[in-house]
Amino acid sequence: MTNKGTSPLLNYFNYFTEIEERFQQRRGSLLMLSPVDWALIESWREAGVPLEAVLRGIDNAFDKHDAKAARAPGKTRKVNGLAWVSQAVVEATEQASEAAIGMAPANVQHESGFETERVAAYLRTNANVLEKTNDESVAATALRLRELADALTPASPLEELDRTLTVLEEKMVAAVLASTPEDTLVALREQAARELAPYRGKMQAVQIKQVQQQFLQKRLLEARGLPRLSLFYMSHE
Repeated sequence: MTNKGTSPLLNYFNYFTEIEERFQQRRGSLLMLSPVDWALIESWREAGVPLEAVLRGIDNAFDKHDAKAARAPGKTRKVNGLAWVSQAVVEATEQASEAAIGMAPANVQHESGFETERVAAYLRTNANVLEKTNDESVAATALRLRELADALTPASPLEELDRTLTVLEEKMVAAVLASTPEDTLVALREQAARELAPYRGKMQAVQIKQVQQQFLQKRLLEARGLPRLSLFYMSHE
């Protein structure tokens, strides 16, 4: 659940967990999110959709679902995927004025597990993984991660660092895409299309394309054993 006393920085990194917990709570039973569900969350995050707008959309969708179930007991289908609330999230986002939850300013103390030493260790750990590959472009990314870790100070703005890491990840994904067989890419796209099929009527075409792209990137990196680079994926435990 969202804690209003939590710093904007911690809220940003809690994006996935907050959404998963709210969806499971409103559904009324534990349901592991699918790869497509996670890709949808990533598309919201990359589009800058505020966490509170997503949570409000989930609540609005389930409020309508519960009201319908009360009117017609036994005739309402169980919600089986996060994409079901997609349109409600879009509507909640449009209604929000200035509720965006972003990164903390540079002068905010890095806390809750995101101290300089931990961030630097995260960068070096990812560099170690990348250095074990035989791909020159990926090895170059590892070198850049070490440079960023060495240059990190308590005054370093995490938002700027995360933008750099996102660019590095995009370049890494492009290299992986270029070396992946066509039949593998086609199979992954077909899998994403099958999983999204039940929700096409609730999602905009642009959003469907974004989710499919996120799904493809996630699966390609997993297949190569490559890490996500953004600070978004850094554990704050």
